[in-house]
This record gives sequence, C-alpha cells and structure tokens, in this order.
Amino acid sequence: MAENKLNDIELTGHEQIEVYGAREHNLKDIDVTIPRNKLVVVTGISGSGKSSLAFDTIYAEGQRRYMESFSAYARSFIGDMERPDVDKINGLSPVISIEQKTTSKNPRSTVGTTTEIYDFLRLLYARAGIAYSYMTGKPMIKQTHDQIIDMIFEQYEGQKITLLAPLVKGRKGHYRELFVQIAKMGYAKVRVDGEILDVTSKMQVDRYKIHDIEIVVDRIVAKKDDRYRVSQSVGTALKLGKGSMLLLDEKNNVQYLSQNLTDPESGISYEEPSPNSFSFNSPYGACPTCNGLGVIEEVTEESIIPDKSLSISRGGIAPLGEYRDLWIFKQIEVILKAEKMSISTPIEKLPEEALKTILYGSEEPIAVPSKKYPGTDWNTSFEGVITFLKRQQDSDNEKIQDWLKDFMTIRTCPDCNGARLRKESLHFKIAERNISDLAEMDVSELADWFDNIEERITDRQNLIAKEILKEIRKRIGFLVGIGLNYLTLNRALKTLSGGEAQRIRLATQIGTQLVGVLYIMDEPSIGLHQRDNVKLIKALKDLRDLGNTVLVVEHDKDMMLESDYILDIGPGAGRHGGRVVSQGTPAEFIEKGGTTANYLSGRINIDVPKERRKGSGNVLQIKGANGHNLKNVTLKLPLGKMISVTGVSGSGKSSLIHETLFPILNHHFFRSKKEPLEYKKVEGLEFIDKVIEVDQSPIGRTPRSNPATYTGMFTDIRALFAELPEAKIRGYKPGRFSFNVKGGRCETCEGAGMKKIEMDFLPDVHVLCETCKGKRFNRETLEVRFKGKSISDILDMTVEEAIPFFEHQPRINRKVQTLFDVGLGYITLGQHATTLSGGEAQRVKLSEELSKKDTGKTLYILDEPTTGLHFQDIRKLLDVLQKLADKGNTILIIEHNLDVIKVSDHVIDLGPEGGNKGGTIIGEGTPEDVAKVKGSYTGYFLKAELAAAKA
Repeated sequence: MAENKLNDIELTGHEQIEVYGAREHNLKDIDVTIPRNKLVVVTGISGSGKSSLAFDTIYAEGQRRYMESFSAYARSFIGDMERPDVDKINGLSPVISIEQKTTSKNPRSTVGTTTEIYDFLRLLYARAGIAYSYMTGKPMIKQTHDQIIDMIFEQYEGQKITLLAPLVKGRKGHYRELFVQIAKMGYAKVRVDGEILDVTSKMQVDRYKIHDIEIVVDRIVAKKDDRYRVSQSVGTALKLGKGSMLLLDEKNNVQYLSQNLTDPESGISYEEPSPNSFSFNSPYGACPTCNGLGVIEEVTEESIIPDKSLSISRGGIAPLGEYRDLWIFKQIEVILKAEKMSISTPIEKLPEEALKTILYGSEEPIAVPSKKYPGTDWNTSFEGVITFLKRQQDSDNEKIQDWLKDFMTIRTCPDCNGARLRKESLHFKIAERNISDLAEMDVSELADWFDNIEERITDRQNLIAKEILKEIRKRIGFLVGIGLNYLTLNRALKTLSGGEAQRIRLATQIGTQLVGVLYIMDEPSIGLHQRDNVKLIKALKDLRDLGNTVLVVEHDKDMMLESDYILDIGPGAGRHGGRVVSQGTPAEFIEKGGTTANYLSGRINIDVPKERRKGSGNVLQIKGANGHNLKNVTLKLPLGKMISVTGVSGSGKSSLIHETLFPILNHHFFRSKKEPLEYKKVEGLEFIDKVIEVDQSPIGRTPRSNPATYTGMFTDIRALFAELPEAKIRGYKPGRFSFNVKGGRCETCEGAGMKKIEMDFLPDVHVLCETCKGKRFNRETLEVRFKGKSISDILDMTVEEAIPFFEHQPRINRKVQTLFDVGLGYITLGQHATTLSGGEAQRVKLSEELSKKDTGKTLYILDEPTTGLHFQDIRKLLDVLQKLADKGNTILIIEHNLDVIKVSDHVIDLGPEGGNKGGTIIGEGTPEDVAKVKGSYTGYFLKAELAAAKA
C-alpha cells in the first residue's frame, strides 16, 4: 500500500482529491477533500446533491480532461465538453464511471459477452474443441496427405480402388458446362449420383433433381510398389475436391477422406473452426433461422383468432377487423358459401378445411360475383390471411411493422432450440459439453464444471487451453465474488436489474486490473441481499487494494460502516441541500451526529408496528408455478395486507411475481398478450378489481419525457395556460404550450432544450440549445405568464415549489402533492427522464398511480421501491404505502431492505439459494414467523433487525 501511495503522489502530485467551489445544480459553492486509495461513500437524502458532486462535477471534469487529451482535429468532430461549474479540482486521476442507467437494450448483449467470459469460451472451443458429426454423432476426422496414403495401404492393400474428387454435392442443375470442363481437363469418367459414366459430348443431367457429381481421378490396385502413383492421384483428387476426396472399394463401399474435418461415414465436412464460428453475433456462427437471437417471431392461428366464439363479420379474425365492403370479405364469403356457411357463423363452427383455406390460401381459383357486371364472375386466387401477413414481414414500412406486432408470437427457434448457433458449432465439444451447454449453466455450476477440467480433457487440449482456462476461472471468480453466481452466461443484459448490470460491469472492471484509477459508482448494492452485500464490499475493497480510489454514492448501512470515509451531503433535498453536512471515518462520522449518523448508530429507527393488519380474509392463490427455477410453487397472497417477497438474488422472486403472477392478472383484467411462465391454476381473482405494476424501467428514453408529461400534469398545465386572457387574445390553444409540436416550441432544438451531439466511439452528449438556452419554447410563447411565471419557468420549478403555486388548481395540485409524498419534492417538473435514476423513475410511476382514485380492491406490485432512498425517505415512502393498505388495497413488494420487511404484515421468503438451488418458498407469515425459519438467510438478518428495533 505504501508503494501504491508513493506511485499515486508521483502520478498526480496530490495525496487527496481536492474540489474547490463546486456549484453544479444545487451544490452551494462547496469545498470537499476526498482521500485517495480509499473506499469513500457519498451519502445524503435523495436529491441532496450526491450525484451532482460525484457524477456531474468530479466525473464530468475527469471526462472533459480526457477529451482535452485528443488532438484538435479529433476534438473538431466531438465538440467541446462544457466544464462543470467548479473553481478547481486537484489530484484527479483517470475516472471510470459505473452507473445503473447504461444497461444495453440490445438482445445480443448477454452476461457472457459483457464479462468477456463468452469470448474466452469461443477461443477455447475454436482451439481445443473436438468436432462431432451432426449426422452420426461420431468424431470428425482430419487427415494429412501422407496419413490418407498410409490408411489406403493399411486398409485396401491388394484391392482395386477408385479415387474420386467431389465437385457437386446435393445441388440442382444440368451441369452441361461442368462436363465440358471435365472433358477438357482430360478425364474420361465421372460418377453421377452413385453411377460411373463415360464423359460424352453434350452430356447433362436433369436440372430439377438434386445431384452428386465426382470426377474419377484414378482406378488402381493398392500396391506399395505403386506408392508414387497413389500419392500423385490422391494429391490431384484433394486439389480438385478442395481438400476432400472419396474412395470407392471393390464392393462399391464409399469412404470419405479429407484434409478438413470430415465424417468418414456420411461425408459431411466442417470448416476449420475460428472464434467467430461460436459467436451468435457473427454470420459464421449464428443460426441462420433466427439470426443468432434464439427466438423467432411468427404469425400463428391463436394470435390472429383470439376468440373463436366470434364470427368473421364481428371481427373474429383480428387483422381483418369487423365486416366492411372490402374485396377480401367478398372472397371469404365465396369460400364459406361453398361449405354452406356464412361469415356470420362463429369461427369455432366452421369446417376445418374452410378455415385452413381462409388462413393459408388455396391454389384453386375462386369465382367472386361482379357488382359492376351482374351475371359475370371474377376468377381470382386467394393467398390466405396468414400467408399475406408473413409476406408483409419483409416490408420496410414502419407503420406496417407496428401493425404486424399485434399478431406476432415469439417462440423458441425450432432449428437451434434457443442455442443461437448453427448446428456445426453446437457439435464441437469439450468434456462432452458444447459451448451452449456452458452458456446455459449458472455461474456457480460453471465454476464447478471448470474445477479439475484438466483431468477430463486430453494432454493436447490441456497444453492449448492452459492460459485460456486461467482467464475464464479468474472472471468466473469475480462474478461469484460479487454475488452474481445465479446468473447464466446467455442471460440477456436487458433483463437484468440496474444493480445487477452495474455489478457485472464492476466484475469486468476488476478483471482489467487497472491501477491508479478513480472509480465512481451509483448504488452498487441495489437488488442485493444482505448475505451478498458482504461479497460486494469485499470486491470494492479488492479494487481499492489494487491502488485505486473507489467513490460510491450509496445509502446502504453496511457499506457505510465498512467504508474508509463517509461524506454526507444535505441537509435537505433540492435547494435545501447541496452542503457538506458531515465527513470523516465511520467512527468520527457517527460521533459528530446528524440525520444519517443517527440512523447508522440506531439513535433513530423505523418503528415496527405494534399490531399487524388482519387483512380482508380473502386469498389470491397460484398453484404449481414452475417457470425458470421455480419448483411447483404454491403462492398464497392474503389480500388487504402489505406483503414483502424476499429471498437471496436469483431465488425466483421475479420469476414468481413479474413473470407468473403479473402476466396472469394483466391478461385477466386488461387482455395483455404477454404469456405467463408455466403454472397450473389461479384462484381468488374475484377479490381484486385491478392490478398495477410499478417497476424501475425508465419513464422515457429521450429528454422530451419528464415527470410532468408522465403523470399527465402537463396536459392540465397547458390547458390552464390556454385559458389565460393573454393566450385567448393571441388565439393560443393548449398545443401552443407543447414542446413536441411546431408552433410554440423553439425550432432550433425542436423543443428538446438540448441538442444531441453524436459521438462515434463514445456515448452521445447533450448540450444546451444556443437559441432558447434550454427554455424549449420561442419568445412569443414565453410572454404568456401565470402568476408571473412562463410555461418554461413552471417546468423549472421543483415539486416542493409547485405545491403552494398550484394550491387553487386541485387537478394539478393532487398530482404534485403525490410526487412530494413519495419523496420527490426536490426534482423539477420538467426534469429530463434520462437524468432520473431507476428508483426516482419508479417513484414517479408510483405517484402517477397514487394520484388516481383507488378502489380499495387494487393490487399494487412494486419492485424494490427503496432503491436510491435515504433512511429518511424510506420512512416517507412507507407512510404512503401504509395509507394505501389501510384503505383495503394489497401492496406486494419485492424487497431486500430490512426496514420495509420488518414493517410488512406478511413475508414470503424464497430460497434457500439462488439459481437451481432456489425456487421454493422456505418461509411465510409475519416477519416474526420468518425470523424463526432455519436455513433462511432473510430470517437470520431479520431476527437481528427485529431484536435491535425492540432494544
């Protein structure tokens, strides 16, 4: 460590990172000193300015300095990055930011590709994999020229053999030109489809049949005296056959010989493998049917006929809609008339043959009576509804593609069965496993498989694989070390939570073994069970011990107590924050006191309720849930209570709630098309009247989305502005006050307030619009004011400021008040959705749902609502949720936070481990009941938490 410190001082000239005069966003001209080569936690209540200091000041300056190192020519393409509002930063080393929001939505990004484990596996299989034939299952053989000759004399000594060079294998055509060419080369005989023929002039074969054509290179008795002739003939046959040849013995048995990988029985050969042969992102490795995605989209009868009790005239075939005077309906009428049916007949009563014709078409012409010329018929062909829809799949028209999505069903690719690779690639094996088998294992299984792999492979494979195995094991170790041992390598990155994706990038960074770097992280403990938190803290300490500074924006109690230094920004949110409240080592920090310190020391606690709710007495029940790792689970939800679903990461919480329960309810109430995972039956649906899911996905992917537009408040604000006398005089309608349509918006930035600069090799950068200076609207629109504020000023207001401002507008005030109630008083109404964290986006959604009138029979599903919340904010959020439950609604929360679990009425704990070792309910009941369950990790930590609350 002493050596690291010395190197660090030499690199930067400073022992500490010194920030002077930081004023970005709500920071109040603060000076901060951060020790280097330490694990430093920046904490404070939501919106206090933690991210403004860590990301918008320190990281932004580090990124700007990196850009400054480019040549003037390179910078001319990028544009200048704006300097953060800070006087000076000393001691700043290269900065790497690991955030939650940069999760890839690309279905081709997987855990394996991101961590580079899959890249090393591809290299391993390309260099050390053993090829097997997909026809016979036998090992493929690759022979040299000399080995082929030795084999001929060994097996065919004294026998008459024919050596053939394959030119055409399994292709149609007449091959007239090929036979002419063969004759010119001096060969007199060919073997066509197993029959040896003389080459004649104008020779050709049936062009519509599949053929195999080989040149007869030599017919010879295999004697060692003739070794030279055999060698020459084998060389010629291999040259003509591009590395492959056939040997025909006296009994007409064929043996395939090749310098490539070949199956000696069936004759199929494989290309020489390369790492690309095992990549589902490369045309050399991807399954040609699904293009390496593992799934295909197709139109099925079920997707276009959702209800067979309807007739065609009443919209039974969804893409056609209800009956109209269209040609296609006339054709269908004729088809059904032949079966003595009409389009008013329910689809379930139509003959199977007629329905098949309507869906898939018929080659026989259909006679449709002409309206224009009575007594005459139009003879026309009918291609069928499904055939038509399939043809439209190739259309470039976006509207057609959007329309088609409603009738598409996603299913596993029938050719690769979801493995994503072509069949040749899947038949390269190491220790009896192909690369897809390894990608489907969870990380802990994979770690076990790679243990002692050397004993299960050959000496040659060991020699080749030695260095590759070292890299693979190291990276698997990092994933296990940060508690992600339940993930599989083929898991798409877009299906991970923000915390999981961030920890994967953390594992990748640890793998790079960089030194002298400042890492800035945004709540890496999100979605992590207390058991795995210990592993994460160890990983961060390992990163620190390499000689790096680790700066973590975090609310986790364990992380703070284990850190080297704590920096608390506050005291309030928004304009009430932005100051350094307290700083020091954990011991010094707790001694100084303050809101955060009091929660850490236990001087302030979130109280356990004296009495748990009894609920309505009704139960919603799902029986036999078997999706993913769930093992025939029966889920019983006592309604009218606040319920927490807990368990270690990967134990099956999301599979049970998000992928089984929610799709069942969503289909029941709103006819959603998403298929739930496998289950047997559901009971108790009559006891609830709607379901609302509030997850952490962004509320919008562009700066145009913001809390005001998402909650619907902006529509009411625009209507209010349109009613003002000044707006009426000018003839402005609500659309004038929208930044999404022409008229009132600034046309330079098209109402975005910012302009996007596309970076070819870095993330896109948004800079302030030089015309409107970020106000989004043109000068005329901004002249209309309400209580002295323009529409742009209102978007710049914080939620807290908006409450008194709109106190006499009840529709707007109700929505603003609920945003404040869920702890978002510090965000502005027009804050760009792209700048909201996952937790903030979730609370905006929660407030949007809470501002609606509840029925007392609603089921709310929340996914870790405490994400990004300080202890004080958790208290506020729980108050809101308790009020909802008091009205008779059911609150179902997937949560790791013990403060939420201990105040719940009912806890359902899944486990005992993650991945294949999870998927069962190991404890349910009150928090006190679950605390007594042996073998429950949640129970173990909950027991200590409940004991501390009573103390």
